[in-house]
Amino acid sequence: MTVYDELKIMELMDSIEYGWIDKNGQKYNAIDDKLEENYILQSPDETMKSEIGICTDQVELERYYFNFTDLKTKTYCLMYINKNKYLMHSFLVFEKDNKYYWFEHSLSKFKGIHEYDSINKLLLDVKDKFIKLVLEDNYVDKALMLHEYTKPNYHITIQEFYNHCDYGKFIDFTELN
Repeated sequence: MTVYDELKIMELMDSIEYGWIDKNGQKYNAIDDKLEENYILQSPDETMKSEIGICTDQVELERYYFNFTDLKTKTYCLMYINKNKYLMHSFLVFEKDNKYYWFEHSLSKFKGIHEYDSINKLLLDVKDKFIKLVLEDNYVDKALMLHEYTKPNYHITIQEFYNHCDYGKFIDFTELN
């Protein structure tokens, strides 16, 4: 049995480019309006084979690899929903030696393994970075939500993924300060 550590997992993730696969197997390197109607969440095996995935696909592949470690992981989804505008980012967190780590591969600007003293500091930092990168400080505070979520079913649409995350544990940012 293969045993991985977080550095080996990041190395394995480097074979995955950012993008998505539609229902017909067509690859896209950019997020566009087609995603809402045509995206399906790949299984880890499918992501390894296609070598492409958005954050949702990549997190599921990371979850798969982390199953071959003794590290505890959690997955989170930041969702910004305002005036029918959906923006989101999912990410994986692990705990090691009383520290918390944000394992980030899909957001190239923040790619890496980021260490924190507490889960609250980690989640607030990811929130701040998401706002600066994706929302560019032009957002409605109440429209940004965070959920801890469990492993979803594969081959679901992006809307079904949002719904899955909505059923996860809601994290109130005001309680993290």
